[in-house]
Amino acid sequence: MIPLKDDIPTRSFPVVTVGLILLNIVVFLYQSSLSPHRELEFALRFGLVPSVVTRLPEHAPRSVAPPLLSFVTSMFLHGSVIHLGGNMLFLWIFGNNVEDSLGRARFPLFYLLCGLAAAVSQVAALPGSSQPMVGASGAIAGVLGAYFLLFPRARILTLVPFFFVYLVRLPAFVVLGMWFLFQVLYSAMSSGDSQGGVAWYAHIGGFLAGMVLLGLFLPRRRRGPPPTEAWI
Repeated sequence: MIPLKDDIPTRSFPVVTVGLILLNIVVFLYQSSLSPHRELEFALRFGLVPSVVTRLPEHAPRSVAPPLLSFVTSMFLHGSVIHLGGNMLFLWIFGNNVEDSLGRARFPLFYLLCGLAAAVSQVAALPGSSQPMVGASGAIAGVLGAYFLLFPRARILTLVPFFFVYLVRLPAFVVLGMWFLFQVLYSAMSSGDSQGGVAWYAHIGGFLAGMVLLGLFLPRRRRGPPPTEAWI
């Protein structure tokens, strides 16, 4: 299932969400300008390599960025146009409403903490992996977890491929609940570095972190219902 848009309007333009999308695009354009060899070197230096963080094994590639810094820098790297496009689509659809609920000041910290929790989950699950983890999906998973609690009955226009391609409107708790279930199932079926290039454990950790952190970041006084016309 591929979500395309939701029906929840926002009260103001999502400055932080758009800023994060633009930052990810700029970093990817820089990556794309590098030669294949240098691009791989860039990913190893600024992506999160669990075996570098845990110092296992000794022959793990060394990172120019300090290991702890790679927990942050890895969030802004992507492996392909499809990887970037999919992540930014999810961030735009669900991030603008979460930003609107938390506020522009709280949302960036919430996003980064979810990304850190996702990265820690991946390292804890595969401490000896030498495969660099890159991408914003862990942090975005945290946004999905928050959206799941904030707007469970929002209607999501979803692309469903099943012999033919269908466009249906499904409740957010169905779309995001199935997304999370798939992450759990695929993580159970994968092992070691053979995860198909997807950090399933990071997705799970990020989603759960978003649900937990929401209670700490949500303003005590929620504003009234959103206007009928607003940025979406």
